[in-house]
Amino acid sequence: MLPARFVNLPESRARFGDRVDRLGAFLTRVDPVADAVVEEIETLPPGAGWSLFRRAAQEGIASVTDARPALRAFFAEVERVPVWVDWEVLDRGGAVLMRAGPLGGIVLGMKSLVLGYASPGGNKPLILSGRLEEQAGRRLNETARFVQATIAPGGMRPHASGWQLTVNVRLIHAQVRRMIVKSGRWDAAAWGAPINQHDELGTLLLFSVVVLEGLRQLGVRIAAADAEAYMHLWRWSGWLMGVDPELLPATEAEARRVGDLIAATQGEPDDDSRRLTRALLGSHVRDAQTASDRTNAERLARFSRAMCRALVGDVTADKLGVSSSSWRYVLPFARRLVSSMELVRENVPFGDVSALWAGTRYWDRVVDVGLAGAAELKLPHRLARAA
Repeated sequence: MLPARFVNLPESRARFGDRVDRLGAFLTRVDPVADAVVEEIETLPPGAGWSLFRRAAQEGIASVTDARPALRAFFAEVERVPVWVDWEVLDRGGAVLMRAGPLGGIVLGMKSLVLGYASPGGNKPLILSGRLEEQAGRRLNETARFVQATIAPGGMRPHASGWQLTVNVRLIHAQVRRMIVKSGRWDAAAWGAPINQHDELGTLLLFSVVVLEGLRQLGVRIAAADAEAYMHLWRWSGWLMGVDPELLPATEAEARRVGDLIAATQGEPDDDSRRLTRALLGSHVRDAQTASDRTNAERLARFSRAMCRALVGDVTADKLGVSSSSWRYVLPFARRLVSSMELVRENVPFGDVSALWAGTRYWDRVVDVGLAGAAELKLPHRLARAA
């Protein structure tokens, strides 16, 4: 039986054929390799298993002589690099988003994350974990840190910073999945499995093809070869994250096709979608410490709502409760400005180099300021309290 969240099936089958049911099967499939590591960690003294995992991520599993079988199996998988992975292409792909600088940050925050919240089934683990509503600003900064490490040159080679963060996040997903199942608060008939393969694919699309679409909406010019390099980067990220290889799109066109299929079988945004979107767009206002900070944060919130509406479209924005503002009149001018700057970048000697330098400084600054004093990612130990 397909979960109730998988909707519009007759219409979708008429459009996509039996791909609908083949994709729907992944709503109940998870990540047994990572789940086995979490179960193994539970048999060890507090902190010991996570310490072994982090040491293996940093130094390689061969250096962890006291590793247990599940941990060895996990790292045997992620340390193996498929033949199709091309390090030069990965770096070229990362440069696409690095070069975009703050425009990339806008797209990730105001389009990718918001469209993730719009999924009424996929957003349920976020609601149960509580972190994206209680600590929306912090989680946004953690996402920026993950992306920055992923797109940095060489960042996704085995045991580099981006590679480590990716496998860490994969294990955190497994831990959250385990806690959700044990909580008794999960409705499998309605939602499928928590953090399932279908939703992992959806998240991968939000960081890959949806980002490309958003950058183009803002006027960024992306060469076809650069777009495919960017997709190549996120294909490798998805592999490390434990997404089933048959789900990993190899091209932008393939990603668009499967994205259309996901959208066709997804229900309307629900109250949880609106709660998460409100928390994200209002995070700076909640975190403001002084009257001046609050005034600036409210301006930023209005700008964020306008950008969100421009990037996700008025129909989706209305369903998510994103109000309109006068900032929308600035956006057409901003697009023309970005397009003009892109023409200069493409035609001025060393224009790409200058843009890449400026973008790198932006991403470094985002992470330094946003995560100042923040602790490293760790396995969570509890879910949010029931509402």
